[in-house]
Amino acid sequence: MTADEKVARSKMSLLELAEYLKNVSEACRVMGVSRQHFYDIKSAYAEGGVEALREKTRRKPNLKNRVAPEIEQAVVEMAVEQPAYGQVRASNELRRKGILVSPGGVRNIWLRHELETFNKRLASLEEKSAKEGIVYTEAQLAALERAKREKETDPDEIETHHPGYLVAQDTMYVGYLKGVGRIYQQTAIDTYSSVAFAKLYETKVPVTAADCLNDRVMPFFEEHGVKVLRVLTDRGTEYCGRDDRHAYELYLALNEIEHSKTKTKHPQTNGICERFHQTCLNEFYKVAFRRRIYRALDELQADLDDFVRGYNESRTHQGKRCQGRTPMLTFLDALPLAYEKQIDQPPQPPRMESPITPSEAASAAAAQMGATVL
Repeated sequence: MTADEKVARSKMSLLELAEYLKNVSEACRVMGVSRQHFYDIKSAYAEGGVEALREKTRRKPNLKNRVAPEIEQAVVEMAVEQPAYGQVRASNELRRKGILVSPGGVRNIWLRHELETFNKRLASLEEKSAKEGIVYTEAQLAALERAKREKETDPDEIETHHPGYLVAQDTMYVGYLKGVGRIYQQTAIDTYSSVAFAKLYETKVPVTAADCLNDRVMPFFEEHGVKVLRVLTDRGTEYCGRDDRHAYELYLALNEIEHSKTKTKHPQTNGICERFHQTCLNEFYKVAFRRRIYRALDELQADLDDFVRGYNESRTHQGKRCQGRTPMLTFLDALPLAYEKQIDQPPQPPRMESPITPSEAASAAAAQMGATVL
């Protein structure tokens, strides 16, 4: 509800209250307004209905301060002819032609014509080219090529072709649990189907990151006969290190999984995990910590497993591939696509026989840190 709608609703409430009480004075006293104000509202409602009750500004645009129409037209033409120019560069180029307009003035004109961003100026250029059949200049072609390169190097969506093609993994700090300590959640998501996996640990080290894959992710894909080809992570120490001694890198190498890393200072590259973390926080943790007090990590893990199971099998998604289906249904429907793309692979190395416990992970992390110091 907008501010204008709230104002109109408040005025309607005053009229309804007066009608209900059959007493204008009492209604005005309750609402804290004068009787004159009540009759002004009543008169406006009688003349124009609810629309007449909306707040009307008395401010009028000062057209004297606006640039001349020919200058505004020149600025718009410059935006289409040179879409790569910023507001300062456009102002300087126009000054060379004898057209005086400040960078701020250029910006305001662009806002009025919805040309304030590079992509919007490119879209305007393409629209004009389609309508008028114009021939692109060298500068316009360079701007289009630049936009194309940016989209290839920094695409709007992640590249994934079938289940198992790319699994995104990230770490989430849950909080401090009394009697347990800090809690971290290792998250893994199949980027094609949005099937999610989550496991809690007391530390954030390479051993726990590898254990999440070994205990939750790999058994699931092996059960369905699908191979994990790539894993996408950020550049945290639990995921990146020397190939010959880093536990996580060693695990990926043993399972012949390619390791892709996000661009530096671009966490949005792994946005699918960030969005799942927000869902976990809002729909699980904020609710669970208000319902009960957790004394042990296993209790919280059991409830988290129930939430993730519902997330995968019951909760519908509106994404590009799910389109209102659950992640699990999307995964199962896309299995034939994964089988078509999958070629025969050599026998996989055996996984660890049993998943590690949080205490074992902490001991292994301490041992690894000690070995590193030595």
